[in-house]
Amino acid sequence: MKRSTNSVEVKRQNRNRVFRYVNGQAETSMPEISAALDISGPTVLTIVNELKEEGVLKEAGELKSTGGRKAKAIAAVKDIKYAVGIDLTANHIGITYTDLSEKALKHVRIRKSFEYTNEYLDELAVFTRRFIEENAIPEDKILGIGISMPCIIDKKEQLITYSNALDIYNVSCSEWKEHFKYPAVLLNDANCAAIAESAEHVNCGNMVYLMLSNTVGGAVLFENSNVIMTAGNELEAVDMYRGDNWRSAEFGHMVIHPGGRTCYCGKKGCLDAYCSALRLADLTEGKLEIFFEKLEEGNAEYEKIWDEYLDNLAIAVDNLRMCFDCEVVLGGYVGNLIGPYVPRLRQMVAEKNLFGHDGNYVRACDYRAEASALGAAIKLIENYIQTI
Repeated sequence: MKRSTNSVEVKRQNRNRVFRYVNGQAETSMPEISAALDISGPTVLTIVNELKEEGVLKEAGELKSTGGRKAKAIAAVKDIKYAVGIDLTANHIGITYTDLSEKALKHVRIRKSFEYTNEYLDELAVFTRRFIEENAIPEDKILGIGISMPCIIDKKEQLITYSNALDIYNVSCSEWKEHFKYPAVLLNDANCAAIAESAEHVNCGNMVYLMLSNTVGGAVLFENSNVIMTAGNELEAVDMYRGDNWRSAEFGHMVIHPGGRTCYCGKKGCLDAYCSALRLADLTEGKLEIFFEKLEEGNAEYEKIWDEYLDNLAIAVDNLRMCFDCEVVLGGYVGNLIGPYVPRLRQMVAEKNLFGHDGNYVRACDYRAEASALGAAIKLIENYIQTI
């Protein structure tokens, strides 16, 4: 019985590996699949035929000949399912959608102040329904809606336990879900942004995502992201560390200056008090882009503030490197604009690096437009892919 169970599990893993490989290519062939995954040709043939019958793979003509017989091109049916992602902040709503490509197919941003009221949630549902209609997304193909929020979510209790940014505490997730026509899941915004970033990089490896928005948060992703776990465990495209109480990667409350500035949490010297995007945006009436424009113009006051910001950010990045020994990706509002200053930041962290004096492990995020909304949608797509 045990051998039979193991055989079923291996087959399930191989099916998922084959589909993920094909889905990651524009088109491929059975010999290429066999070579890439080290699975025998007959096994690949059986799996591909099964997945074609299920409608998730298709023949896509023939590949260019390399001298022998032309191989049949195999491709994933990307539009078999869709997912909608929503990102909620204190001041706006971002909406996007994706298919099995895990790329944003369209996104919009709506200026709307957050209010925890039935009227706000009803209006959010209207915005979402209108977005679906305007983009002609087939309703029977919609897996659901992923909702990203700057909050801590206790998945076990299905509870939004804490959100300083939105000023809500101990709110049941079910109160949100009942406003939507489709299945909805609530997710942390930093986790979602990290998922979107990892989707941009095949085999992204270990990664710490430091989200520098109006609050500072983050996520920790581990490599072997496509390993299929044993039956009974949730399968994930990325192995994300969430902690015992669903409060991991709260990097904003890592103390970098004991006894320093008071953080909104009440502690003194937290990273959030020094590297929140508000530290810069508050100087330009909340418009972060204008701060960077003035910085580029050589404004002496802004240069001094930016120097201090980078000094504090370098401390945090070095601490994260010492803790996790992996790539550190800067995301959020500041991460979207910090690109030209990354070489300077790398020099600063290299001076602190005890192991090789190298700062190349830190970079700006590659995915920027509505990253958290896309990550929320990708989460639903991944849940579907895990069933294949």
